[in-house]
Amino acid sequence: MQDLLSWMLWYIWLMVVGLAAAPLAWRLFPALPGRGWPYRRALGLLLWGYAFWLPGVLGWTPNAPAAMLSALALVVGLSLWALRGRWSRFRAWMKAHRTYLLWTEGVFLTAFALWALVRAANPDIVGTEKPMELAFINATLRSPTLPPHDPWLSGYAISYYYFGYLLVAMLARLSGTPGPVAFNLALAMIFALAAEVLFGLVLDFAWPWVTRRRTGRPFYPAGLLGPLFGLLVGNWEGLLEVLHRRGLFWSRLPDGTWVSRFWTWAQIEALTQPPRLPLQWVPDRFWWWWQASRTVKDFTLTGQPIEVIDEFPFFSFLLGDVHPHVLSIPFVLLWVAWTYNLFRGGARGRGPGGMAFPHLMVTVLLAGGLAFLNAWDFPMAVALGFLALVVRWRHQGRPWKTALQRALGMAVLWVGAALLAYAPFHWSFSSQVKGVLPNLLHPTRGFHLWVMFGPLLVPLFLTLGGWVRALNLPWREVARRGWLPALGLWVGLFLLSWFMAWAGLLFIPQSLQWLDTLGVPDLPSLVRASLARHGAYVASPLTLTALIGLALVVALRARRSRAMAFLALVAAWAAVLVLIPNHLYVWDHFGTRMNTVFKLYYQAWWLWAVVAAVGTLWGWRYRWTWRRNLSWLADGLWFLALAAGLVYTVLALPNKTNNFRPPEGWTLDGSAYWRRAEPDEWAAAQYLWQAPLGTVAEAVGGSYTAYARMATYSGQANVLGWPGHEIQWRGTAEPLGSREADMARLFTTTSWAEAQAILNRYGVRYVVVGRWERTKYQARETLFREHLPVLFQQGSVVIFGYDTRP
Repeated sequence: MQDLLSWMLWYIWLMVVGLAAAPLAWRLFPALPGRGWPYRRALGLLLWGYAFWLPGVLGWTPNAPAAMLSALALVVGLSLWALRGRWSRFRAWMKAHRTYLLWTEGVFLTAFALWALVRAANPDIVGTEKPMELAFINATLRSPTLPPHDPWLSGYAISYYYFGYLLVAMLARLSGTPGPVAFNLALAMIFALAAEVLFGLVLDFAWPWVTRRRTGRPFYPAGLLGPLFGLLVGNWEGLLEVLHRRGLFWSRLPDGTWVSRFWTWAQIEALTQPPRLPLQWVPDRFWWWWQASRTVKDFTLTGQPIEVIDEFPFFSFLLGDVHPHVLSIPFVLLWVAWTYNLFRGGARGRGPGGMAFPHLMVTVLLAGGLAFLNAWDFPMAVALGFLALVVRWRHQGRPWKTALQRALGMAVLWVGAALLAYAPFHWSFSSQVKGVLPNLLHPTRGFHLWVMFGPLLVPLFLTLGGWVRALNLPWREVARRGWLPALGLWVGLFLLSWFMAWAGLLFIPQSLQWLDTLGVPDLPSLVRASLARHGAYVASPLTLTALIGLALVVALRARRSRAMAFLALVAAWAAVLVLIPNHLYVWDHFGTRMNTVFKLYYQAWWLWAVVAAVGTLWGWRYRWTWRRNLSWLADGLWFLALAAGLVYTVLALPNKTNNFRPPEGWTLDGSAYWRRAEPDEWAAAQYLWQAPLGTVAEAVGGSYTAYARMATYSGQANVLGWPGHEIQWRGTAEPLGSREADMARLFTTTSWAEAQAILNRYGVRYVVVGRWERTKYQARETLFREHLPVLFQQGSVVIFGYDTRP
């Protein structure tokens, strides 16, 4: 019952935030048929979060409900100002579109309830990076000021993209929701926000194509294709799991050995092993659905696998990590809608670049907010906006040089203003990024690319091919203005990667060690290996250049259909994002292209999903502009591609949720499993949640473990949590100092003087001795009992208090 109340309170607050921003959205999106109604909630959240964060981080307001309500009142004030003199028109528009408003609200409510149920069937905050994310939420709830303190490194503020966690904490604080429940409600909220924005995006693009001729009103259910392609469809690895589990393409030799040329060639790690007997259709390997996020695979020259991450949205929500790339989803989609509004001339004014000043300010806040939510999204968003302006001004007849110069000037203005608007975050943020490195040996295989993106690539090619025919573009023009520039981009990226490699080897002596890491003895060997790899994997760039070429020529020639032109541009840019990791990757803590593939492929999925959904509606309306007998073939290909993607969805969801039969009952409390398994540990964390803020001394352990559990669940800061993650967030191990060794000495020393020195050094207020301290350190509890008072004891868990004041 308490979980239901929390869900209802979240829904009410999200409705309030949406209503507060609705008039403002109506004014800001004048060029779109939906007038920004599906985006009001996402826009309101971002503006509300910024209005609360900025004065808080500047020290003007505390991290308290009163400041949150004041920030919300500011959003309401902006909406009232935006509608001055226009209230009658706003009310008339809402009355005329009340069916549309109800459909939009129904999509959000249904999605919010649906994913809350999914999380209630599988709520545990255990494994992967879930403890980290809960730690950030709880630390934000407990911090009296902004920025929030780092829960795993006492004395420091969070050095991470914490804007999404701040938004979650704001809703949790106002609704009185505990952190472990807020964790699961956050996933349901992001899922619902993404569904709502996708629904609105598809209708805004396809409004003329889904309008009924008899009534003149759109067929609103058509917008559901947006959430279908964006949120629910999986990749084709799920179908491969079914075929593998059934033993298809395997042969059994007389001696009992299983062999398969196909599965060996496919090189999808778990599927290279023979299936278990008895054979069946439904995969049952432990966490078999995980393999879909590791479809793309790199290999060293000696054949050793290199991990690559290729998550897609449904996998992310199924896994249940509240990570920045998930928290930013609705705001990335909001940016797509905003850019389309700019593309259609919805921001005309007397400001720079012909933009109205209010629209310029919102552009800055949206772009900067993406950097604060998930830094990877920021350059993608600005680049999409830049390309949209170039194409728009080309459509207006401006020369290429003028269009490029003006668009570049606007992009520079957006970047500079966005960084300034969020300057307090950037001043305190430490990045692990060291630069950009060339990728000479690890392009993505064509087979892996199609397994990953097949459900989207099929409708994309059908749509773009249909648009070429609808525009009556001769294929010679497509080749000259589309495929030739796309081929030039591919060759240019390849040459750029080699130029970077040559420059590094010539001018940076340390780069010679790079050859050793690649497994080649000298430069000629590297050249031969690179050409061989790229030649063998040519299907991937050929697919992408073919798509870019089709999309590029449509974007430039579809001047009478702004929706068609903009969607083609989006499709082309997404293909470029997928092509880039074939040749370049961000140099980070991981040292491979793993994270670059992860983040860029993820962005591409969202962009392609929108185009695939809208393109499908166009194709159904105009039969793909194919001859009647061929249009049925297009429909069949579309259906097979989608059905193959839904295999993963249909089978993975019940597997992850134990067929919706939670062993301990339905709950949104992500800590319920811990309360049942270790009631003493859970009770200790609850004590610390209620206790005054202070540094906690507890066992230090590796990433993806249950170490740092007291800081994670109490919101207190410990001396050190997961060292590896702290190094990732800060780009250096320097802030960690000797903390890990000091914690080991604290729990093992027999000298009170030494223990006291460590407690004083880090300002420790609470010393926890529980299962993890005894397991790792064989903690000497006697020393603490002799010198410190016992604040809490239940079972084998003891919390000692220490006063560091002189």
